[in-house]
Amino acid sequence: MVAHLLRLKLLLLRNSLRRSPWQLVGIILGALYALGLLAFLLAALFVVGADPALARTAVVLAGSAAILGWALIPVVFSGLDLTLDPARFTTYAIPMRQLLAGLAVGGLIGIPGAATALAVLAQALGWYRSPAALAAALVMAAAALFTCLVAARVTVSAAVSLTGSRRFREASTMLLIIPLVLLGPIISAVGEGIASSGDFLIRLASGLSWTPLGAVWSVPGDVALGNYGAAAAKALIGIAFLAALVVAWKLLLQRALVNPPQAAAARGKAGGLGLFARFPGTPSGAVAARAMIYWLRDPRYSASLLVVPLLAVVLVFGSNSYEGNGTWLVTLLLAPLIGFLLGFSLHADVAYDNTAFALHLSTGVSGRADRAGRALACAVFAVPAVLLAAVLPGFLTGWPEMVLPSLGVGLGALLAGLGVSSVVSARYTYNVPLPGENAFKTPPGSTGRSLLVQGVFSMVLFALLLPVLAPAVAAVVTGSTLWGVVTLAAGLVLGGGLLVAGIRVGGRWLDARGPELLQQVSVNK
Repeated sequence: MVAHLLRLKLLLLRNSLRRSPWQLVGIILGALYALGLLAFLLAALFVVGADPALARTAVVLAGSAAILGWALIPVVFSGLDLTLDPARFTTYAIPMRQLLAGLAVGGLIGIPGAATALAVLAQALGWYRSPAALAAALVMAAAALFTCLVAARVTVSAAVSLTGSRRFREASTMLLIIPLVLLGPIISAVGEGIASSGDFLIRLASGLSWTPLGAVWSVPGDVALGNYGAAAAKALIGIAFLAALVVAWKLLLQRALVNPPQAAAARGKAGGLGLFARFPGTPSGAVAARAMIYWLRDPRYSASLLVVPLLAVVLVFGSNSYEGNGTWLVTLLLAPLIGFLLGFSLHADVAYDNTAFALHLSTGVSGRADRAGRALACAVFAVPAVLLAAVLPGFLTGWPEMVLPSLGVGLGALLAGLGVSSVVSARYTYNVPLPGENAFKTPPGSTGRSLLVQGVFSMVLFALLLPVLAPAVAAVVTGSTLWGVVTLAAGLVLGGGLLVAGIRVGGRWLDARGPELLQQVSVNK
């Protein structure tokens, strides 16, 4: 049965690669990247291996991070690998021991599992200078590897009842965006903290070596240093932790198989028209209300809203790193960047609808009403966001002369972006995550087309904004209020004109090829 489960995992992997040549290319590139990174880390380990204490510190820190990553990442990215879901085995009477062994070993199939196995084996061979440490490393390597794999299974099994909830998937996706956007400031802050405390990593590794995360990795280093008592104690900690994980996984898996989580049907009392009562009773108003619901409830849309305050944090951090007074960067760049991002966010709006786009066709909504309604929904919060991003930093940082050019470029980028998006989404589409799926999921074969569409969109929008950027540069260089007013007027006039033109052109295209567009966006089902 274990071999059958492994063959099943390999079959799923093979079929996924056959689905699209671009996915195979992505797998190959990912494998090459993983091998390159692995070679670099292992070369560094062999260099520092001459110093057992330093090597132990490096291995404990990297190993602890590996176990933690294996425990957390599969939960957050549960929508990326459906074979990780134990609820799929609820209808099969597979003996528990064989199911546990098959799922655990099956975790080795794939780039993360294979890379981890190679890394664990190579770090064990890195202790070749000490025969006793090498023997201990080879024994503990198996425990370390299966600790990573079983830790992932425990967290996935524990969260299976939650991952069946769309609200949990949405919340986990939104929470994941925060560290990704703030990755630069986080790395810089950690680096500064480590630099200010030279022995911080050594003390951290020493503490982790007595915890379940680092104990199994510290045994070879302690043996090489002659700390046999500590090595034996840490080996017991590591093996006991693995045994506890296996028991916890077994109990959680039994519960998940006996009582599988079911998606609860939506139950609620009628509460009026909701957002539909707050928009005009017109086709455009109905489309705007429906689009606004997506913006508030669909993480594929609402992620753009979360990026707005995080972008301000990144710019503030960057201004503090700028030599001299860099606060003018926040005032000048925040509003244009927010305007560009929010205007750009509608370029795949129809693709996100998927088969729900049929509702627009079956009800006879005109293309112009569709384009106008989607733009109106985005503008409801995008315009106030750009206004606040231009005005508040200018007065809070003491650069009020930057407000007008920043506001002009920001509004111009937003309005022009909405106009260009109204055209692009009516003609050029690519596969996007389906409704309810992880917002970070990349459908097979969509990477090249999405990069092409996004790249052309950015270049076209930049070229269209040149009449606004020119007076903005003059306003910043000269500090002239007059040039600031010209920038604001140019942004409103040019952006408004492009928005109207985009709604009209995109509406005509939508009317002409609505059924073909529905067929396009419904392919990825």
